[in-house]
Amino acid sequence: MKTKAVRLYGVMDLRLEEFELPAISEDEVLLRVVTDSLCASTYKAVKQGSKHKRVPETVSETPIIVGHEMSGEIVQVGAALQDRWSVGQKIVIQPALKLESGYDPGYSYPYIGGAATYAVVPKIVLERNCMIPYEGDAYFKGSLCESLACVIRGYKGFYHTDYSNYVRTDGAKVGGKLAILGGAGPMGLGAVDLACGYAGLSQVVVTDLNEDRLDYARSKCKPEEAAKCGCELIYLNTSETEDPVAKLLEISDGGFDDVFVMVPVPALFTMAEKICREDGCVNFFAGPPIHDMPGTLNLYRVHYDGIHVVGTAGSIPQDMVDIIDLIEKDKIHPGAVVSHILGLNAYIDTLLAMEHPNGAKKVCYNGLDIPLIAVDELDQWADKDPMYGELAAIVKRNGGLWCTEAEEYLLAHAPKI
Repeated sequence: MKTKAVRLYGVMDLRLEEFELPAISEDEVLLRVVTDSLCASTYKAVKQGSKHKRVPETVSETPIIVGHEMSGEIVQVGAALQDRWSVGQKIVIQPALKLESGYDPGYSYPYIGGAATYAVVPKIVLERNCMIPYEGDAYFKGSLCESLACVIRGYKGFYHTDYSNYVRTDGAKVGGKLAILGGAGPMGLGAVDLACGYAGLSQVVVTDLNEDRLDYARSKCKPEEAAKCGCELIYLNTSETEDPVAKLLEISDGGFDDVFVMVPVPALFTMAEKICREDGCVNFFAGPPIHDMPGTLNLYRVHYDGIHVVGTAGSIPQDMVDIIDLIEKDKIHPGAVVSHILGLNAYIDTLLAMEHPNGAKKVCYNGLDIPLIAVDELDQWADKDPMYGELAAIVKRNGGLWCTEAEEYLLAHAPKI
């Protein structure tokens, strides 16, 4: 079976190539990868090459397929696996295998990665239960499971303590108040979606320094929709606020139960502690770009007010299962985090452009030959191809969100790669 894939050969050396996949063994699966959503973590690996902890030192001789947020369908099953898996079955891949080597799909392997038309799922992925059945109604939602699983892991990482008996409760405080600092990006939008569909919060405040990003977030995760779930959703531009800490304390009536820090800035970490109420929990969710980033907080409050500090990264298979369950039950709406669509031919340029981030999640339809297009600008492409005009109409009917109906139309009508 031939595949067309984006392969990494070294620092900033990406190549879109067609090559032959090896025949699968009895304990492997051949996968048709339908979608892969692009992640900044992939860009970090491309920028570092073999210096990245997940990229093998031999990458220049044995290139790896990039992309780890993949969703697709099985096209061939090894003889030893046919009692468990079947041709035509939809699946998602959990890329965090938790191996001592640190090697993971999308970073480390020559025949499996999201930026490919076909991939071989190796034995180790199956042994780790990291190929997960998926019965959602759209492939793009499956591709977003990995990033949303990281967010749900963040929610699970919060904890609170009843100091009358020192009983600890894991998870964000149900019915509590949450601040998402620097939260107008894709992971912040995912956290907003999960706040209503999963965490059961009464108030969520999203901050950012850029009004355009906040306007975009507001248009995708609408306060009026959150209100239907009993959650007050507020967007706050802290660059236009004289005293952001005072304003956040005012909005929350004295402080937040939980705080996500979505940008790796020490000042936001300090702010997070200041806006926590007693027994508040801060999750420094953002991954710092350097290994020695210091941050400060009031240790008096840590002791006497019981402020907790955690950091979560990645997810485990159960987190993926939980996200899939929420998607299948229509509890969350992943289309809110999709800002662009593209085909495999546009993958490399789109990934390299992550040096200057824009929009939210970009979903690649690997079998299609389409350029990078913003979901909000589909109507501007209608003169070039009426298909885009119809897609724009579908998106408009669905609240301005990329959706199952749009994906089905795209897969049926777009030119193939």
